[in-house]
Amino acid sequence: MHHLWVPASPSDFRGTLPQARSGHSAVNIGKSKVVVFGGLVDKRFLADTTVFDIDNRLWYRPECTGNGLEGQVGPSPRAFHIAISIDCHMFIFGGRSSGKRLGDFWVLDTDIWQWSELTSFGDLPSPRDFAAASAIGNRKIVMYGGWDGKKWLSDVFVLDTISLEWTELSVSGAPPPPRCGHTATMVEKRLLVYGGRGGGGPIMGDLWALKGLVEEENGTPGWTQLKLPGQAPSPRCGHTVTSGGHYLLLFGGHGTGGWLSRYDIYHNDCVVLDRVSVQWKRLSTDNEPPVARAYHSLTCIGSRYLLFGGFDGKATYGDLWWLVPEDDPIAKRLSASPQNINQSKDVYIPYDRPHVQESEIKASGILELRKKLQIDVPVSIPKISVMEESEDTELLEVALHVIGSASTTEQAAQALREHWRKSTSSSITLKEISPLLRDYQRLITRHYVIKTGSSLPLGKSTVSASETYRFYHIKNVSQLRMDDIENLLAEYKQIS
Repeated sequence: MHHLWVPASPSDFRGTLPQARSGHSAVNIGKSKVVVFGGLVDKRFLADTTVFDIDNRLWYRPECTGNGLEGQVGPSPRAFHIAISIDCHMFIFGGRSSGKRLGDFWVLDTDIWQWSELTSFGDLPSPRDFAAASAIGNRKIVMYGGWDGKKWLSDVFVLDTISLEWTELSVSGAPPPPRCGHTATMVEKRLLVYGGRGGGGPIMGDLWALKGLVEEENGTPGWTQLKLPGQAPSPRCGHTVTSGGHYLLLFGGHGTGGWLSRYDIYHNDCVVLDRVSVQWKRLSTDNEPPVARAYHSLTCIGSRYLLFGGFDGKATYGDLWWLVPEDDPIAKRLSASPQNINQSKDVYIPYDRPHVQESEIKASGILELRKKLQIDVPVSIPKISVMEESEDTELLEVALHVIGSASTTEQAAQALREHWRKSTSSSITLKEISPLLRDYQRLITRHYVIKTGSSLPLGKSTVSASETYRFYHIKNVSQLRMDDIENLLAEYKQIS
């Protein structure tokens, strides 16, 4: 079946989205939620926990309690750690904070949202980042490799989450070369390890299987290098491998541009490992994929995949994308909105988007035609109907949430407008977007359509409001793309 990449729409979610980041973790807790923790943005390490409630399509930040050592509520800020879910618990180990590799061990109980720092026993793994891990059944965790700040690692540790005992495995046979930034995924009774950056710096594209991790199996744990038929992915690290159905889906990561190149190449291709035919296949996607990136997260939600965040060597991303089968209802959005089919590479939720020069923004077709013909003819604007503030219950609800209380509807609306004038696109919640769009249209109608007819004076020339304000005729917030929010807010500030 063909698949499609679809930018997430504001109508897909409620609540507060996680901010842009890379090197974070995102794990599924059963079929009910996805928990995002930590990461890195602009050299700042994060320690926040954001949850996506799948059934209610709600993003929220739980108020976590904790009983960590030295009074800590939860883990310190970090990125490039491991995060594994078992039942309702999320286990966190290691990672990096600034230049320091971490070796602490935490668990989050997602039923009561309580963090606990764990004192473990046995063969304790050394502090490290860029390791990879996977759950063995519903009790144990296996971790392989990483970087301890001085050397690449090739050790294998198994943690019993009941006894909290670590065991370093003695593995027979030639082990894989030491590495970090790889993936490790349990498939049936084998741990599959792919890619990563090796000792001395080369990016690798090898696939290894580790057997002997499941108690029913007799014999010593041992590594085997696999060479599978099909279109194997190129060497890379910082990619994701996500299990869904009878596929393992590999996306993104970065590799080198060859020995003559000093620069990394970032990927946005999808490659699947078919567990039935045991071969690599290219996933057929019929439209433009998201911007190439590494150190993102990709979680499986039913038949859909949800991509979040990542880094491409220059920018940290905060966008959300769906990868869906072609018969998924979300896929129909593309045929209804042709502009989404061929997205340019700079289209994403613009939390960290650099300022775009006005000369870089394409003028509308009408404006371009008028320039070529050297005429100045204002284009009329059909007047749209907008509700008054007193009728806009959603506007008043958001206003009361923002300012607490107000004696009149007018005071509430003015206070909310002041709030939006001071807001940034990353601070706007999904609940605010619909009333923001209506108030934007309300103000344009009053100031530029009713008062001045159809045009807005700008210097010597007259440019119609429909050209200056691109969202005036949008009927529903579901027609907005995620990357429109920054422009909508900027245009709102010009008129409010």
